[in-house]
Amino acid sequence: MRRTTRYPVTGANSLWHVYKTVPFWKVVRNFIVIQLARYTPFLSMKNWLYRTFLGMKVGDQTSFALMVMLDVMFPEKISVGRNTVIGYNTTILAHEYLIKEYRLGEVKIGSEVMIGANSTILPGVEIGDGAIVSAGTLVHKDVPPGCFVGGNPMQIIYTKEQVQRRILKEEDQGN
Repeated sequence: MRRTTRYPVTGANSLWHVYKTVPFWKVVRNFIVIQLARYTPFLSMKNWLYRTFLGMKVGDQTSFALMVMLDVMFPEKISVGRNTVIGYNTTILAHEYLIKEYRLGEVKIGSEVMIGANSTILPGVEIGDGAIVSAGTLVHKDVPPGCFVGGNPMQIIYTKEQVQRRILKEEDQGN
């Protein structure tokens, strides 16, 4: 189960209430910073922009590929560990605006994680250290450390132990 906080709304759907939940100028600033970072090839500059202007926690040597789309409303709810790779065109969300409610949840991505291109990470999930997320995956629940996951809906393809056995087997075959 994802860890999100639910906020009910009345009347129009929750997106009509957006500027009651987040200040307009914060969204404008975040949008500009995210768009600049999406197109810059300079990894250290992206991390600096995210830390300085969006309030994100980003570990050393973490790499956000081109076109990564961060949550425009609540990027400060996203944290990424050290030496992680976020693949091309991945979307990381910390909010969901629904008909009768909106939900907010922190996204915690561990260290040495590999997230494949075109993946979507929903609010309230944790991706453990050393996990691998296959390209095009919808991450709708937690990913245990060291696991290899993929698909829509996301499923565990290999556990941490199975991944380690496969690596040892490949190393033995290489000698």
